[in-house]
Amino acid sequence: MSRPAKIIIDLAAIQANCRLAQTLAAHSKTVAVVKADAYGHGAVEVAKALESQVEMLAVSCIEEALVLRENGLSKPILLLEGCFDKTELNIAINNQCELVVHSSLQLEQLLNATLETPINVWLKIDTGMHRLGILPQEVESMYAKLVASANVKNIVLVTHFAHADDVGGAHTAMQISRFENCIQPIVANTNQKVELSMANSAALLAWYQTRADWNRPGIMLYGLSPFAEPIDAAKQLIPAMTFESQVIALREISTGQSVGYGCTWTAQRPSVIATIAVGYGDGYPRTAKSGTPVLINQQRVPLVGSVSMDLISVDVTDLAKVQIGDKALLWGKALSANEVATWAGTIGYELVTRMPRRVTRHFVS
Repeated sequence: MSRPAKIIIDLAAIQANCRLAQTLAAHSKTVAVVKADAYGHGAVEVAKALESQVEMLAVSCIEEALVLRENGLSKPILLLEGCFDKTELNIAINNQCELVVHSSLQLEQLLNATLETPINVWLKIDTGMHRLGILPQEVESMYAKLVASANVKNIVLVTHFAHADDVGGAHTAMQISRFENCIQPIVANTNQKVELSMANSAALLAWYQTRADWNRPGIMLYGLSPFAEPIDAAKQLIPAMTFESQVIALREISTGQSVGYGCTWTAQRPSVIATIAVGYGDGYPRTAKSGTPVLINQQRVPLVGSVSMDLISVDVTDLAKVQIGDKALLWGKALSANEVATWAGTIGYELVTRMPRRVTRHFVS
């Protein structure tokens, strides 16, 4: 029997979450974000599950796009960080990729390149994220250069929100207003429709004003809410990743005895401790504190002591009939990765994205 730590990916849940995104904006087109190996869920398998459902896929870089192409994916792919070097431009074209252009350097490389065919461009505007994007005062001139270039086919104007998970917050309202002000002269002075893209998962779920021609759902596809508080639309999300293992040892310890490296947890009563075959080498967070919930036989028990590379311990004193081989759920539909992340001082995005290859993945639909 192989090591019991494993990940189960529910592709039907991902498809259902995508349908929710599309229902929220029925007149928009969908770019399914599958960067970082589909947030740890398996980019090839997820992309295949969504390919007939969406208009486009999105990844961070050309390397991620090529993995999809090598595995038979044919849907157009958006490179969210654009090209890192001018030599990538024709590779992108030959692999049906579209480019985000977020700087004057990228713009000049594109305009001066000798391309085999024109390419679609997503001109990114920094409306308040202050990470990537051209400045608002540069938008009209850069857009005009793209329109005039024989290297450019279609143009989408795009921005990204810094704090859309703050429902009703002033920062997102400011970014929406700034984006609208930036694009207004362009929209007013062209006879063609100007395509727009604003909404990420949080904006799509909570800011109806951002549902434009193209939406870019990411974390919501995988069933995790981007919000700290309950949001009605987000309650319909179905977690797609189940991370589980098994109890491999049971022992009784006396009051005053400690568990694990560093003796960070000491029994305050006679206790029964279960050891589970999972650790930070499998992607379980090293920073998870004593008390972090784990489900054994569908009942919550607390983590005790430090997380080690291969093992964790939980206190099962109050459970009846715990046995070696019992299933331990680390996160999934019955225990959100977001809740575990809170105990570990991080976010659910990080937990699911950083899962290592040591843990076997099983895809179900």
